[in-house]
Amino acid sequence: MRVMLKAHLDTRAGNEGIKSGVLPQTVKTLRETLAPEAAYFGVDEGVRTMWMVFDLQDSARMPSLLEDLFMEFNAEVSVVPVMNAEDLAKGLSLMKASRG
Repeated sequence: MRVMLKAHLDTRAGNEGIKSGVLPQTVKTLRETLAPEAAYFGVDEGVRTMWMVFDLQDSARMPSLLEDLFMEFNAEVSVVPVMNAEDLAKGLSLMKASRG
């Protein structure tokens, strides 16, 4: 299932992660592990934020994928199902077909 990960990183923990080199390494590892179709980095609600869209094949992977964000950066994390334009078109056509 295509999902979007949004992670707000705690400023103090992020600062330490930049100084120590842990933040860039964590992001690199996460990108290698998730192989996201898109990854963006910026500021949201006044804090460092990352967004990654990837295929979550098994929800049991979530703890191993997300724990570094919680433990290293005191991150607030959300993972939500999302659709691209093709998925939306398919879903809407299925609605039309079921409604006759």
